[in-house]
Amino acid sequence: MSNYKEKFEFWKSNPFFDEETHAELNSLTDEKEIEDRFYKDLEFGTAGARGVMGAGTNRFNSYNVRRISTGFANYLIDKFGAAAKERGVAIAYDTRNNSSEYAKQTALTMCASGVPAHLYAYTCPTPMLSFAVRELNCVGGVIITASHNTKEYNGYKAYDNTGCQLYPDDADAVVAEVEKVDITKTVIMDEEEAISKGLLSIIDDKMMDRYIAAIKGEENGISAETKAALKATYTPLHGSGLVPITRALSELGYIGVDTVSEQCTPDGNFPTVVSPNPGDESAMSMVIEKAKREDADIALGSDPDADRIGLAAKDHDGSFTFFSGNQICAMLIEYLLTVRKDRLKPNSCIITTVVTSELGSAIAKAHGLSVDEVLTGFKFIGALMNRYEKSGEKAVEFGYEESNGCLIGDYVRDKDAATAVMMICEMAAYYKAQGKTLCDALRDIYKKYGYYLDHLDSFEFAGKDGAEKITAINAKLRELGTSLSPDIESIKDFSVGSDDMPPSDVLKYWFKDGSWLAVRPSGTEPKIKIYYCIHDNDHEAASLNLERKQKLILDIIESL
Repeated sequence: MSNYKEKFEFWKSNPFFDEETHAELNSLTDEKEIEDRFYKDLEFGTAGARGVMGAGTNRFNSYNVRRISTGFANYLIDKFGAAAKERGVAIAYDTRNNSSEYAKQTALTMCASGVPAHLYAYTCPTPMLSFAVRELNCVGGVIITASHNTKEYNGYKAYDNTGCQLYPDDADAVVAEVEKVDITKTVIMDEEEAISKGLLSIIDDKMMDRYIAAIKGEENGISAETKAALKATYTPLHGSGLVPITRALSELGYIGVDTVSEQCTPDGNFPTVVSPNPGDESAMSMVIEKAKREDADIALGSDPDADRIGLAAKDHDGSFTFFSGNQICAMLIEYLLTVRKDRLKPNSCIITTVVTSELGSAIAKAHGLSVDEVLTGFKFIGALMNRYEKSGEKAVEFGYEESNGCLIGDYVRDKDAATAVMMICEMAAYYKAQGKTLCDALRDIYKKYGYYLDHLDSFEFAGKDGAEKITAINAKLRELGTSLSPDIESIKDFSVGSDDMPPSDVLKYWFKDGSWLAVRPSGTEPKIKIYYCIHDNDHEAASLNLERKQKLILDIIESL
């Protein structure tokens, strides 16, 4: 079928698709929406497949889940042979609408392909999927989640045998297998049959016990009195972080932790927020307001699959400051490298990404650590961790990216909000015992390492026309090169790849004043993202500098 109209008619009439799908498609009258649903197949991006739920080839639904799972199973069998049918895959899901059903569809499709499925019995965070892959010695893993996206979305994150999201070469191989699959020929095994044949097993609460034990193993020995003195307020934003995070904090002795009860109920409609992204201050408004009422020291949040974190802290005047992902991770790096200085090794390093602030890197280098940069996406951080673990070349102390995600410890290969929340509480308690707030801690960092202003602009261009607009923006920027501004010192086009990085559609501009900006289309949303890292004398000077650089990009976008 060569065009969207043919695909639309096929899905509307083919008896393979259920009556609910037929009814949904027959109700459509908007030609643009029909085109958007069928002009392409749902794609793998930087974090697997993600899309708006609904009927269509370019929508997230059970049929696409089965198609992807069939292709993934075939890839695993081809790569691991008999081991794929012995070790199987771990499968998890978060609190989004339909996540549990999509996870079961994934599991039963795997079983039909002869690949055993270890399915979580309860909603859980993304890092717990990575943890289970490693603990169960699986050949791969899947979690059904769309992370911090709005309620209309769901997604499919695929993992390798180390608990790391698929590297581009492996993802491309999965895509090639998925493209061979006729969606109307996919099959799932009956659940009772899968259980009786030993192909479907359930992951119970013991896995959470082991995960929480691993988190607790990362603490740095501050006193019970210091921990008990901290007052914190936490929200899971209707997601899967509530149980593991509050349980870990309670078992560690953080008795002054309260929650936002209205946001503790798992709910894929996320009724109290526009978008469940703790990196957005608006999503954190309820927990910050409760923290103010309760006179808490910090307000914390995690997204639906509990891999991202949000943080605000009380200052001495009672006001609360909301921190960016770059700022949170910079504070954690300074804290960890200070309290663990006697444990650091000559080959200790941190891993960050090419669009993450230079501040954390400056801190790490001042402590004597080396810094590795990888492309955006935690799969690149996890893959480098695996390489260093195998070779012994370096010891990874911390991995992080600007989008409110970090990794402490070696028991998972993805960003982990539960461990991060624990460490933030420890850090806040440590500074509180010295009479300091986290706001003081950040001010001290700026005094010591210089002022950095980091900013992200996201421009959304939906549908086929939007995708073409994003392509045009990138083409124009590449055409202009250094002529975009006389202040540009150099440009790196990551699309050509290099010895240590695969190709990626990222443009990064370094300026003569030591600042940079980077342009990157999102791999999971119809957006183009512009990252800025401004190094200047103070906030006022940096803000003016940022405005000048923002105008360079805005002028291009508005001209197309």
